[in-house]
Amino acid sequence: MCPIPAPAASHHQRRLTLDTGGNPYCVSDAIAFTRRFVRDRHLADPPAASDDILLVTAELVTNAVRHAGGPCDLGLTQHGARLRVTVTDRSPEPPRRVEHQPAGHGGYGLMIVERLAVRWGHYPLDGGKAVWADLPLPPGRPP
Repeated sequence: MCPIPAPAASHHQRRLTLDTGGNPYCVSDAIAFTRRFVRDRHLADPPAASDDILLVTAELVTNAVRHAGGPCDLGLTQHGARLRVTVTDRSPEPPRRVEHQPAGHGGYGLMIVERLAVRWGHYPLDGGKAVWADLPLPPGRPP
């Protein structure tokens, strides 16, 4: 996936530092943080419209926990009619899809992100990477 630069800085941006020490609650912390951002910005009304945003956030953070030694931080940036969810980690390895095994668990994460995001990608960071997904916002949200 080709790196696509982050959207221009916006005052509709929030960042959460996540515990990389194996905290099993970092996924739920990320979901709660994202839910508050979406609610505070009135980005998804009715609230059920935020389900895709929360699911992609959970998938990106979970992938960082399972495959990259844990997430470093979560960034949420509203840019136009989209919300960018960015998760950083300390692994330089790019994300990759794995074939789901019917008798196994997992293997759906990036497939879910691909289906729900307008686009997604990753780019290297010093000592790691950022994985991002741009999600469409429902009509009627504030500019």
